[in-house]
Amino acid sequence: MAVIFQYEKIKDYILTGLEEGTWQAGDKIPSEAELVMSLNVSRMTVNRAVRELANSGLLVRIPGAGTFVATERKAAQLLEVRSISDQIKENNQVYKATVLKLAIVKAIDNVLEEFEDTTIKSLYHSIILHHADDVPVQLEDRFVNPAIDKTYLDIDFTKTTPNEHLMQVAPLAEVEHIIEAIMPTKRERKILQIAEGTPCLLLTRRTWSGGHVATYVRLKYPSKRFRFGTRFSYRGRKSVHRAAFS
Repeated sequence: MAVIFQYEKIKDYILTGLEEGTWQAGDKIPSEAELVMSLNVSRMTVNRAVRELANSGLLVRIPGAGTFVATERKAAQLLEVRSISDQIKENNQVYKATVLKLAIVKAIDNVLEEFEDTTIKSLYHSIILHHADDVPVQLEDRFVNPAIDKTYLDIDFTKTTPNEHLMQVAPLAEVEHIIEAIMPTKRERKILQIAEGTPCLLLTRRTWSGGHVATYVRLKYPSKRFRFGTRFSYRGRKSVHRAAFS
């Protein structure tokens, strides 16, 4: 008979809660200390169970805030570079963009590091809020290398997205993605129209074109409105990748 370890029992307990709807997408689950008390197990056992579920994408751990159920409201393929407007329209929702900033700025050190070129003196900087049915779903903060695209400041980004425009003028040669959970600033919460304590998913992307870093962008998604991932069951049976809003 196979041995069932304690941490696997804790994982099963949490998985059952997810499947039965005890905790919904974006909900905070009981703390590790609470699980230790209620289930009469060690802190180490609970920590391993929660860590493995977080590593599998079912939970999101945010330092100082707690552990949350990964959001299931919207899904998008992580490695595919697609326009947010296409994803929204495919969900039969109305897309809208609000341009908050579009300017040329002095290249500061921490941003220059991302472009791997200390000779750059200035960058194009855009901040755009993307909506689905008038609900903010993505805050895009993008820097663009002027050597890659001289026309960036002339584009009307209420009619096309930076992604769509840049894919035409600077064909991709390489892409880097980094995804993490963050707590947004007060200003970002106001822009995204989310309550204090609501975490966001941050996708940091760099793209290369013509041997140079073309863009560096930070995309913030309210945790209850968007999810990166693929279709899967809580018990680990994988299915096909797809992009879909729900």
